[in-house]
Amino acid sequence: MGTVKVFCVLFMLHLCFFDSGRSGKILVWPMDFSHWINLKVILDELQLRGHEITVLVPSPSLLLDHTKIPFNVEVLQLPVTKETLMEEINSIIYETSFELPKVSWWYRYLRIAKIEKSFGSALKRVCDSAVMNKELLAKLKAAKFDICFADPLSFCGELVAELLNIPFMYTFRFSMGNFYERFCAGLPSPSSYVPGSTSGLTDNMPFVQRLKNWLLYVMYDVMYFCYLFPEWDEYYSSVLGRPTTICEIMGKAEMWLIRTYWDFEFPRPYLPNFELVGGLHCRPAKPLPEELEEFVQSSGKDGVVVFTLGSMVQNLTEEKANMIASALAQIPQKVLWRYTGKKPDTLGPNTRLYEWIPQNDLLGHPQTRAFITHCGTNGIYEAIYHGVPMVGIPLFADQPDNMARVKAKGAAVEVDLETMTSSDLLHALKAVINNPSYKENAMRLSKIHHDQPVKPLDRAVFWTEFVMRHKGAKHLRPASHNLTWFQYHSLDVIGFLLACVATSIFLFTKCCLFCCRKFGKTGKKRKRE
Repeated sequence: MGTVKVFCVLFMLHLCFFDSGRSGKILVWPMDFSHWINLKVILDELQLRGHEITVLVPSPSLLLDHTKIPFNVEVLQLPVTKETLMEEINSIIYETSFELPKVSWWYRYLRIAKIEKSFGSALKRVCDSAVMNKELLAKLKAAKFDICFADPLSFCGELVAELLNIPFMYTFRFSMGNFYERFCAGLPSPSSYVPGSTSGLTDNMPFVQRLKNWLLYVMYDVMYFCYLFPEWDEYYSSVLGRPTTICEIMGKAEMWLIRTYWDFEFPRPYLPNFELVGGLHCRPAKPLPEELEEFVQSSGKDGVVVFTLGSMVQNLTEEKANMIASALAQIPQKVLWRYTGKKPDTLGPNTRLYEWIPQNDLLGHPQTRAFITHCGTNGIYEAIYHGVPMVGIPLFADQPDNMARVKAKGAAVEVDLETMTSSDLLHALKAVINNPSYKENAMRLSKIHHDQPVKPLDRAVFWTEFVMRHKGAKHLRPASHNLTWFQYHSLDVIGFLLACVATSIFLFTKCCLFCCRKFGKTGKKRKRE
């Protein structure tokens, strides 16, 4: 009996020491909305594995409520209220969704540059609240973190990691024109078949689209290099006390966790320190609340349609809402619509409005026939996970690109919120519900998603702990980071070879001319003789 007790004690001690050996400290520089939703899934799993997590939260954040975050929190105080922040975000959403499509291609990207500049000013205020706070930095240094999670669309996480001298990794979907991936991470992105983000193009581009894609790349390169980055280069150099660039610091990321996968993404080159973890937040459907279940079951053989434009869209006009409600009233399916505005006058008896719906659980319900979505990455992946065909109404950011991908794979129909009529939405719904090819293609994508050797969340957690165990992943970092831009494109080699060819041609020409002159003089001499 004593031997059993000793064995139990030793076994428990072994578990304790083993667990403490695996645990570490993680610092997080998050971004709001869907970015936080994805990252929190990873952090929850890491916390279950015994890791200690600290999140730096700006005081006016919307989803990042520091009173509800289940991790250690350091609040960065800013002189901005949540209400003011939401007004600014709604203004940006409205402009990018409704105003930008009306203007010319050239002017559209000038407006995007101005929006990015304004967004950058807000990010700099947040960054100042951290890097200029000596007390906070001293506290973070004393904590001896093992790794920092950052988001390249919310500058400063990589700067904080550099100041604390700890490795960092990114989680994100894409940058404008794939700029950060191409120039800061060294990711090969041939414009001939890798569509630039926000282009809405596929990987199968005829000449005109390839021209448009190439011009898009150039536009973003000019915008970042000449308009946006010089200010941040100066800021990072000032904070670090040495000349540097923001791209140089971003290029030090150990891993890039990309929220996409080959079920959804077009084939393209990737690097060893890029890991695709799309759909890591997806889960099997849970039972619905009783009231919702009754409504869903009341649809009978026709089934239900799930409709949401996401949490960020709160400025749908009454005219648009009535137009949408009119279309929904004409289908035999029951409709669950997440909507917080004024109740539309044309709302049919088959449609119910909700301030919130359990989206994943509804998409996983056997009665669900279609999903009307704004094409956010999270919603798209939940639909892919459960094999639900979609009607896409993309608005801004990554949404047109997401729609282009699922439409190209035959799992969705697209409608334009700005120009669509009730008839357009009705025809799109009838197509995805009544044409079996859309359901078949959605199920094909679902099978591909589920047929992975390791689950996306497990891959994300593995690489996080890998970087923590090895204090980085330098062996996965391409040597392109050590090359200048002209070395990377072999312009020095090409220049040398051209110089060799030019020299050879020059010497050959000189020799020919010399020989011609010599033989010419000899001929004249013989003639005289």
